[in-house]
Amino acid sequence: QVQVAQSGGGSVQPGGSLTLSCVASGYTLTHYALGWFRQVPGKQRELVSCISASSGSRYYADFVKGRFTMARGDAKDAITLQMNSLKAEDTAIYYCATERLILGCQNYRANEYGNWGPGTQVTVSS
Repeated sequence: QVQVAQSGGGSVQPGGSLTLSCVASGYTLTHYALGWFRQVPGKQRELVSCISASSGSRYYADFVKGRFTMARGDAKDAITLQMNSLKAEDTAIYYCATERLILGCQNYRANEYGNWGPGTQVTVSS
């Protein structure tokens, strides 16, 4: 059974930084992509960043490019999301997810991931 654990998040002023961490377990990670999504009330869950299983390539949504960085942890099934220069519009619940994906991870939407962390609130406000 796949399990996804998250930590990090919180509140910060605009321009500040936060780090999110995610650890997945319960399966052989070789073929599983890992991704970060976010959701605000009334909107669909959107992809923020992901790392493809086969190539290890990282994808970033345009709205976070240059500000957010995804990195692998010491273990292959651990990832972090370093969020810098945070803006008020980054306020959302952030979710870590993993799934066995064939194509590059940027080709898949939230409803195609079957394993989710509980989510963590990120609030950017002055």
